Amino acid sequence: MNVDAKGSVRSASGSARSVQSYIDETPLWSDGTSTNAAPMTGMQWLIWTLAAAGKFFEGLVVFMTGVALPLISTEFRLGKTEHGVIGAASLFGILVGAIGLGGLSDTFGRKPMFVIETFIFLAFLCLLVMSPNYPLLVLFLFGLGVALGCDYPTAHVIISESIPSHMRGRLVLGAFGFQALGALMGAVVGFVVLKNFPDIGAWRFMYAVAIIPALIVAVARLWITESPHWLLMRGRAAEAVNQMIRLLNRNPPYPKEVTLAKPAEARGSSSFFDLFAPANRRATILAAVPWFLQDLGTYGIGIFTPTILANAVGQKVGHVRNLADLVNNDELAARGSAFIDLLLIVGMVAAVLLVSRFGSIRLQVAGFIGCAAGLAIAAASTYASGSAEIAMIFLGFMIFNFMTNMGPNAQTYLIAGEVFPTKVRGMGAGFAAAFAKIGAVTTAFLFPILLADIGREALLFILVGTSLLGAIVTWTFRIETTGVNLETIGSEPIRGELNRA
Repeated sequence: MNVDAKGSVRSASGSARSVQSYIDETPLWSDGTSTNAAPMTGMQWLIWTLAAAGKFFEGLVVFMTGVALPLISTEFRLGKTEHGVIGAASLFGILVGAIGLGGLSDTFGRKPMFVIETFIFLAFLCLLVMSPNYPLLVLFLFGLGVALGCDYPTAHVIISESIPSHMRGRLVLGAFGFQALGALMGAVVGFVVLKNFPDIGAWRFMYAVAIIPALIVAVARLWITESPHWLLMRGRAAEAVNQMIRLLNRNPPYPKEVTLAKPAEARGSSSFFDLFAPANRRATILAAVPWFLQDLGTYGIGIFTPTILANAVGQKVGHVRNLADLVNNDELAARGSAFIDLLLIVGMVAAVLLVSRFGSIRLQVAGFIGCAAGLAIAAASTYASGSAEIAMIFLGFMIFNFMTNMGPNAQTYLIAGEVFPTKVRGMGAGFAAAFAKIGAVTTAFLFPILLADIGREALLFILVGTSLLGAIVTWTFRIETTGVNLETIGSEPIRGELNRA
């Protein structure tokens, strides 16, 4: 449907077209000049905002654990093994949620899972705040992780299938960037709570901050549209048309009528083993393995940055004698962690600005190499002392945070939701997220143990190696999806062309 300069609508062909062609359609002025892009509708922005909120909660809860951990440890009298379990609990839940619930969006729909996961998150968040003991604390952190794990593939897919192709990369990364904002906010909340409530139970107030916002998001998700891509794939053409009309509601309206063509993909059930069929195997490796290698570093550094800083910053109390000393150390670590986490946001802004120009693959490879460089600088800090050591730790972690969010932390999420065909997109993205969280759980559990047993230098040099391996795997199995129409993903001609890119 074409729109002229005065806002009047000129009729277009009523022939059947694909879902994505309607979403990508741009208006024309009265002289036939086309616009650069279709304006986003209110519904498209609502879907994006609610998906971004889910990533914000993940960053807030997972990374705030690093600030809360010293208080939790003192209240429940935990050792280094229990530290690792607490750090890994929510990440293990993400693993289970991504593989167990994320793929259900291919069966039951994108919207139902998008809504259910938020109410699960809200329920376990309330229980976490009231945790009476260590075992239940671990259980509730695990439950939070299950909800966040479902959100990994579901949020990405529901954005990708609702917005124009040329904006997809930037908007998906923009939503994912709220994880970095949440991580920063987690450190800020931890610091503010400790300043105002210097008590052993202050960690409960930290988590409680998210309850009301999570409730608002949960209710708001009830009002979004279902993915027309998914509905049409399931043979529910009439519902797909209705949802398309709601999704693309504009003033002046275009398209005025929607007639959807049958999708190219065959309708029918999908199996988990479809991910390892020859047509999808390359995509599965690209989506899962680099993400696993990236999570080894990102979650280890992200969660335990306060711990590392608390051990390195000279102003901390060397031997904790009372609650005041504990809170003092935790405040210092939270402040330093918040400063470093700012680079996560800067890196994500860079990813959003650069992805359309350079593509996901190149940014991911460059990011992995940059991560290795930052970690090498932090590891080499053990050869320095005093202010030089602290400066090298800060510099190394700041480079790491910038490069990981410009590169692998952002791009692995984007790639995993784009390289699979619609039929198995939710399942594929869920598997990739779950496989990645094996790395996150491993590093979250082992990081405090290895930090104590082999030291900071050896541990960080190991992560240098995994980052370089991530760059190699990404380039070897590369498939560029930036700006590609999602409906062409999985078709043999397109896949072959992308593999040669």
